[in-house]
Amino acid sequence: MHSSTTQTDSPPASTTQTEVVIETRNLTKVYRDFWGRQKVRALKALDLEIRRGEIFGLLGPNGSGKTTTIKLLLGLLFPTSGQALVFGREATDVTKNERIGYLPEESYLYRFLNAEETLDFYGRLFNMPSAIRRQRAADLIEMVGLTKTKRRQLKEYSKGMTRRIALAQALINDPELVVLDEPTTGLDPIGTREMKDLILRLRDEGKTILMCSHLLADVQDVCDRIGILYQGELKELGRVDSLLKVRDVTEIRTTTLSEAAKEEIQQVVRRHGGEVQFMGNPTTTLEELFLHIIRESEAHPGRRVRGGADSNGH
Repeated sequence: MHSSTTQTDSPPASTTQTEVVIETRNLTKVYRDFWGRQKVRALKALDLEIRRGEIFGLLGPNGSGKTTTIKLLLGLLFPTSGQALVFGREATDVTKNERIGYLPEESYLYRFLNAEETLDFYGRLFNMPSAIRRQRAADLIEMVGLTKTKRRQLKEYSKGMTRRIALAQALINDPELVVLDEPTTGLDPIGTREMKDLILRLRDEGKTILMCSHLLADVQDVCDRIGILYQGELKELGRVDSLLKVRDVTEIRTTTLSEAAKEEIQQVVRRHGGEVQFMGNPTTTLEELFLHIIRESEAHPGRRVRGGADSNGH
């Protein structure tokens, strides 16, 4: 499992194709009470396109309509109005779900089965031949890093291990589209990084990924494009790198500048009508610092790690 997640500066080659995997048109869902009166408008006129080979992040606070959108796409709910298409078919056509892998926010797995038995069970649901089932299960268990614990019952698994076997279960049918609902929920920083690495690996294998989350860092690290939902409405849509770019600020990074050089640069900026808002050492992220300390501690047991992760990783 590789150890870095970096946001790509350009879309993956496959997204240059025009094939649309998911399309919603004016998709609306209203929940009603016992007497048929409108209780909650969970989704309002959602227009969305997700193309083959991209990681699309559906972002929003709890209650913004993310899970409702997923259930509409899977055919678990019927829209009040509008249309949802997956692989060009109506989302209510459940036969298209054979090409989809779904990781719900809370996984409902059989606690008394082990990892191998769990994947074998779900492989049987897809009528996979036994030889293919065994090979697929072995490959997935290795991919999610559970080889050493594959014969332990799931009731003995930690939250992170449970999340990883749930992801493997969602991939047992080698789906073209992977739908992830809060994939890093309950995971520690190391488990979160590993899950994000797995998501990037799936994209590299050509899969299309729809990822719902309310955790901004997760979405920023892995998604090519995002849509932001709030109270059932789509508020923003676009590429992550474009949306995060601060247009009216120019950033310059250099190394080993003398104080005289810094002063000269500031004079040049002022002479051209600019204002130096900050000049100093850049900071890393808390996630990077934490992972650096863990890695150094594993490499050098008993030694106290001093300082953050600089450009040389020391």
